[in-house]
Amino acid sequence: MVFYFWGMRIVSTNIGNPTTFLWNGKEEKTGIFKYPVSEALYLGRTDVNKDNVIDRKHHGGINKACFLFSADEYPFWKKEYPELDWDWGMFGENLTVRGLDESIIRVGDIFKIGSATVQISQPREPCYKLGIRFNDQKILKKYIEHGCPGTYVRVLEEGEVKKGDTMALIQQSKNTLTVNQFFHLLFAKKKKTEVLRLFMDNDSVPEYKKERMKKYL
Repeated sequence: MVFYFWGMRIVSTNIGNPTTFLWNGKEEKTGIFKYPVSEALYLGRTDVNKDNVIDRKHHGGINKACFLFSADEYPFWKKEYPELDWDWGMFGENLTVRGLDESIIRVGDIFKIGSATVQISQPREPCYKLGIRFNDQKILKKYIEHGCPGTYVRVLEEGEVKKGDTMALIQQSKNTLTVNQFFHLLFAKKKKTEVLRLFMDNDSVPEYKKERMKKYL
């Protein structure tokens, strides 16, 4: 049986080209500058075909094959940064999704998007490159406080996704840990015991994340 989350639809597919910038006097490159494309994206096991993943240590791979961000969050950020030249892909997402709600979506949920099947794996943790994209390193603190980080997915079945495709839930995780709870747990000074238990018991939470949280048990 296929379940639909109300209004979950792809409004933009985005690809990035390598962009060079200076950071602490050193030249670096990033793929966070993504822009809408008219063609469908092919979601592979470790990345999106034709996209540019520069930092393979922190981006791409099985647990971060594709990044999704909610279109519904754009109005909030446009008010924060009205001077920017706005378009979809501003947060480095491959897929901009209308109706994506991290407070509902569970880590481990499996969705059908286009001809691809994906599984929710972990929220996005902002780094200085998001600050480069927005020309303001203060956005990192704002992003954490706002608490709507978007989500990475594993690609269980490779396939194509295009603008207008729906995002259909085909299997809900029995573990109730949401993307939002995962995100807040990472940055909370005092970890909530019940959320930490959900986190550690969730088979879809990457193991390296669990290793970092063991000290709070």
